[in-house]
Amino acid sequence: MSENTSKRRRHKRIAVHMPVRVSTIDAETDPRTGRPYFRATREYCANLSRGGVFIRTADPLSPGRRVLVEIHMPEGDPIEAVGRVAWSKTVLATSGDPGDSGVGVEFLGTSGDQLTVLANYLEIPREPEEPSEE
Repeated sequence: MSENTSKRRRHKRIAVHMPVRVSTIDAETDPRTGRPYFRATREYCANLSRGGVFIRTADPLSPGRRVLVEIHMPEGDPIEAVGRVAWSKTVLATSGDPGDSGVGVEFLGTSGDQLTVLANYLEIPREPEEPSEE
């Protein structure tokens, strides 16, 4: 991440690898049948902050979509939050692995108790990540 990007962020992000369930709140329209449908997928989040989450997925949702996010914390119940897809990124991969494809979801709302659980998790001291040699 560039220095300018880290200065623009309102919240400190930490690298994680946690299961997350993403469900659309607004119906999509099937282009073949014209019928409305909702999506619910299980993915993994790659980083997390008080303001949002990056979710790796091979099938990113469009920016602006509202979603319900359930992050399965290492200890305890999942954290549930309503969010908005702020941006999406698609990277073509031959293996079916999403790689760097995914969505950035901005949290719009959750309960005070869930915010406390998230804040406490984010405050746990962690070892700094080693820079990669790519």
